[in-house]
Amino acid sequence: MSPSSPRQTEPRATDPKAEAIGLKTAATTAPAPPEETMDRSTPEDKFLWLEELASGEAMTWVLEQNARTEDELFDEDFAATREGILAVLDAADRIPMVTKHGAHYYNFWRDSLHPKGLWRRTSWESYQQPDPVWEVLLDVDALAKSEGIDWVFSGTQLLRPEPGNEYSRALVKLSPDGGDQVRVREFDMPNLAFVQGGFDLPVAKTNVSWADPDTLFVATDFGAGSLTLSSYARTVRRLVRGGDLSTAEEVFSVDPSHVLAYVSHDSTPGFERDVAHDVIDFYNSKTFVRRGNDWVHLAVPTDVGVSLHRSWVLFSPQTPWIHAGGTHVPGSLVLADLAGFLAGTATLRDIFVPTDSTSLQSIGFTANHILLNTLKDVSSEILICDPDRDFAMRTMDLGSPLHSFSISPVDDEDPQCSDDFWLTLSGFLTPSALARGTVATTESENASTKTIKSAPARFDSSDFEVSQHFAVSDDGTRVPYFQVSPRDLPLDGKNPVLMNGYGGFQASLTPSYLGALGPGWLARSTSEGRHGTYVVANIRGGGEYGPRWHRAALQENRHRAYEDFAAIARDLISRGVTSREHLAATGRSNGGLLMGNMITGYPELFGAISCGVPLLDMRRYTRLAAGHSWIAEYGDPDVPQDWEFVRTFSPYHRLDDALPEGTDYPASLIWSSTSDDRVGPVQARKMAAKMMDMDVGNVRYHESLDGGHAGASDNGATATMLGTSYEFLWRNITGQGRGLG
Repeated sequence: MSPSSPRQTEPRATDPKAEAIGLKTAATTAPAPPEETMDRSTPEDKFLWLEELASGEAMTWVLEQNARTEDELFDEDFAATREGILAVLDAADRIPMVTKHGAHYYNFWRDSLHPKGLWRRTSWESYQQPDPVWEVLLDVDALAKSEGIDWVFSGTQLLRPEPGNEYSRALVKLSPDGGDQVRVREFDMPNLAFVQGGFDLPVAKTNVSWADPDTLFVATDFGAGSLTLSSYARTVRRLVRGGDLSTAEEVFSVDPSHVLAYVSHDSTPGFERDVAHDVIDFYNSKTFVRRGNDWVHLAVPTDVGVSLHRSWVLFSPQTPWIHAGGTHVPGSLVLADLAGFLAGTATLRDIFVPTDSTSLQSIGFTANHILLNTLKDVSSEILICDPDRDFAMRTMDLGSPLHSFSISPVDDEDPQCSDDFWLTLSGFLTPSALARGTVATTESENASTKTIKSAPARFDSSDFEVSQHFAVSDDGTRVPYFQVSPRDLPLDGKNPVLMNGYGGFQASLTPSYLGALGPGWLARSTSEGRHGTYVVANIRGGGEYGPRWHRAALQENRHRAYEDFAAIARDLISRGVTSREHLAATGRSNGGLLMGNMITGYPELFGAISCGVPLLDMRRYTRLAAGHSWIAEYGDPDVPQDWEFVRTFSPYHRLDDALPEGTDYPASLIWSSTSDDRVGPVQARKMAAKMMDMDVGNVRYHESLDGGHAGASDNGATATMLGTSYEFLWRNITGQGRGLG
């Protein structure tokens, strides 16, 4: 449910808690809450039958709706839109982003010849060439063909080798349908083959970590009682090579009402340790470090994030944290010596303290420095922290406002490049570039950087410009938004505009190159010669200004996110950029919930809406897919006091609210994926069916049969998904088919 990152990185095994925050899960229907918590007063749901995911009746309805939508949209104009998008996605001159392990640089790549992708690696010398020579480790297309399963690559986790040796073993995650359930298989890289008799975990929602070359920590579905109400693993077991998963030793468990449990092994030389996490909800957790046979709790409030790096423990509070007489503000980065903290003797140091306009987005470590990715009014600022100089902080001179920069270490353990970093640049109209540099040794020096790869432009943007504006929301809060539009835009209210928003889970929408949206939207023109305009809304609920911005729209305050988005729409109209008839909006996942509330709460502002892989039935969301894990964000509809406010932003129920007679709803495309096992397709199905039953005009539904929560499992499917959305919106706010400038 998190938005796509602007940086194309190698799909790889991620930290299990990060997977939780990404709303990864395996089950389509979560275990039901205890009967006594269920509210029996809810009116009967006449479309409940559409929750039967693969029933004949439900799938017949889905296929009929797909045929209707495709018959209307899939014509020559659509084909041209799709072809333009696919050309961008499959372009051979994209930047192959890499991750360094040992002497090799690893990448996962998809193109027209390899739609399922290649997992591959190369040397540094080769990577710097215009056309690197790649060693293909795994051809997923060939694997899918040989095994008769449409495998989708879901990442890898490499085993640290003995000192002086090269990486040779990996755990490869493969999804059978693009969803979050994966099979985990041990891979021998020198022999380019899966290990015969090696580790092979069955398809499930699984988190795994190498404990040593012959042992794994496995969090998965072990059978009855092993899952939380959120459908994540409740227990973690220690699986020894050759052992049976069903009888493996349990090493950690959490309460079934919590989100998940996981254990990871930190193999950093000199700092080897096992770490366990009890993820209570999205914003509360407990972290433990193993000492002998015991788990030692790092005793901080549960809403203080905890991470470990070598001898340090780092904290990130979500609310004001009072410790040892001092107060650490939300969104700050706090550091202490781990041994001292466990002994109760450590002094806590504030490394980063946000202001009203700044926020910390992520951190990384070279051998001698801390790299901080921050935002200032949603534009990137890179900070370098020098622990050897009393944690002095300096700002990198980037010189490009309204752009996104991201800095990350290359390999802090390789003595030949231990202070090297990757620096990526992207902007709405600026194709991505990748540079490599070395952190300067003195504060007065600038870091030396060299551009390694640059992507070419995918559309002519010479007549476009980027600007930032602020709208005033209902409670007086100034809300920023980006506008990408033709230069000298006529402010007469007739320009076709597409708004995009998310507003949840502390996720930030930052500038990134509009490679696919360029040919799909910006480069199009009406019969009057007007090109498309694109707007990104940085509404509350997101992380653009840190925890305070996010928490301002939690639970009973959720309406603020929707008021912010509506305020931006009104601002665009009042400025003459567009008008209701020419204004479209799009959002996916939590952004789909945003779109549902625009349809039902602000129909007078939008001419067309694309609502993708959405939450919409907030009465039942906790019982569907991974919904129970999102209670901290939205509230618990099974608690009467919570349902009072959750009901106010449940689009499926807001359709029952009395609106003025003759209310003109925006043209609405609601779409999902059958194999989506995070949100699931059933809420989208029910919303579309209910609107059609109400005789709401111009409602269409489309459901991809695979692709998981992303809605697509390869570039071709992604081009179809985006093309369908753009084509529907363009036609409904311009009254025209395709027109290219």
